[in-house]
Order: sequence, then structure tokens, then C-alpha cells
Amino acid sequence: MIIEAGSNLDRILGLVPELSGERTVADLDGGLTNRNVKVETAGGSYVIRMWSDDGALLAIDRDNEHASSLRAAAVGVGAPVVAYLPDLNALVIEFVEGRTLSAEDLRGGFPLGRVAEAVRTLHSADLFEQDFDMFEIQRRYLELVSERGFRLPDRYREFEPQVEEIRRALAHGAEARVPCNNDLLAENFIDAGDHLWLIDYEYSGNNEPSFELGNIWSESGLSLDQLEELVAAYYGGPDPAKVARARLWGLMSKYGWTLWASIQDGVSRIDFDFWSWGMEKYDRAVAEFDGPDFPGLLETARMG
Repeated sequence: MIIEAGSNLDRILGLVPELSGERTVADLDGGLTNRNVKVETAGGSYVIRMWSDDGALLAIDRDNEHASSLRAAAVGVGAPVVAYLPDLNALVIEFVEGRTLSAEDLRGGFPLGRVAEAVRTLHSADLFEQDFDMFEIQRRYLELVSERGFRLPDRYREFEPQVEEIRRALAHGAEARVPCNNDLLAENFIDAGDHLWLIDYEYSGNNEPSFELGNIWSESGLSLDQLEELVAAYYGGPDPAKVARARLWGLMSKYGWTLWASIQDGVSRIDFDFWSWGMEKYDRAVAEFDGPDFPGLLETARMG
């Protein structure tokens, strides 16, 4: 996906009062489904998130993203929202100062208690407008990949029985749904020193807290000890059943987002190797499906 600088950016700059006057405009690095533009004015700094019209292929609902961004901002964990311009495919938020974290930061000793605290704050927000179901997302992605003839990794369908086993196991002791980001790779954490921001609500929706924790573990390649630490910090103490639940959600996350990469590989014009990105996730998912821990995880999750 490539979003041209052209008229939309000029129109946005002219329509949003906060962006008026003398200003500097520069693209920000990162973003595989958006173009992010930083605008600095005498009154403050802002980010314009601009997108193409193909987000629906990836199960992105921009109205939902906007509504979730407002609710995350209301509890102080999301960047304040300045303007939503759906006709121009844009959301304008305040730029939050701080250091963008990396997976290496989380693996290398960043306090996971701070991560858990920020996640709990998000989960205390008013319920989001939509639910997020990784099983449903994965099913929709697979249908699209099959219909469009996009690349499918070897053995992908072979694991459908295991996916059904995960679904049945997680049906036991299902957690109450809370507002979740559902895509908390490390780069969506901004460390402001005394505050941790959570950004990017494209895939936001009400979900189980254990999915959020498992997704963090999966996206940053944390160790099992770190997952146990994160779960204990979130729930207030060790909980093997919640750890198992988070691991299974993390596995479903890897399995499902693999197809996100397949779709992007088929449609995106961004200069990025989506296939290799997805295959790294898929290879880790296969290792877990085939690994010796899988049956025990199902059993432990059912006991929760």
C-alpha cells in the first residue's frame, strides 16, 4: 500500500485548526497499513494517520479504530484524538513524546510490571464498540487467501484440528471481555518515563485479557519465564491456567497473523517483505503445534 502525498494531505492540513499556521511536516518511520505524518506547529505536535481503502481486506474498521482511540485516550493510555476525517481517510492525534520500545527492550529487561499496569489501564476503559475474535479473523483471512489465490504456507490447513482443540479448550473458563488493543507489538508502546502510552487501535475490540498478554508475549518473542512474570503482574499473582491460556492465544495469534502477511504479500505495494515476516511467525506456530507442550497446555487451560 502506498499513499501519495497529494491533495488529501493538503486538505487535511487546511481543515484541522490545530494544524494551521507555521508548521513543519515530515513522514514518520514505521507503519505497514498507514502513512504517518508528524506536524509540528507553535501550538503542539500532531500525527496524521492516513490509510488507503483496502483496510477492509485486513479486517480493519476505521470507525471502530476512531471510537476505540477516544476511549483509550479517556483513561489516559491512548494519545488524545484531535480530528477524524473518514472522507479523507485520516485520523489526527496528538504526538506523544517518549521512546518507542522494541522487542529487544522487552526481552532485555524492560519492567513487565509497567507493561501490565498500562494494559490494565486500557482494559479499564469503557467497552469498545466491537468485539475481536482471533478465530473469526483467521477464518476470514483464510477464505480471502483461498479466493484470491494468495500464497499459503506449507501444512497450513493441516493444523485445523489443533485450532479446533484450542477453541474448545478456551471455551472453558472464558474470561469477561475487556477493551483490548489486540496488536501490542513492542513498537506500539511509547515510554515517556513516568508513563507508558499504548498506540495504534486498528485491531481494537473487546477480548479476553489473556489474549492481550499472549499477543505481547508472541509479538516480542518473550521467554516463558517472562510470560509468567507478565501474567502474575497483570492478575496479581502466579496462575498456571492463565499462562496456558495466554500461550494458546499467542499461538492462535501467530497462526492467524500469518495470513495477514499472506494478504499483504498479495496486495501491498509497500517495499517490505511481508512473506518473510509472516513465515517467521508461522514457523514459531508450527513448532508449538508440533511441540511436546501442546497437549498439556490444552489440559491446563481447561482447568482454569
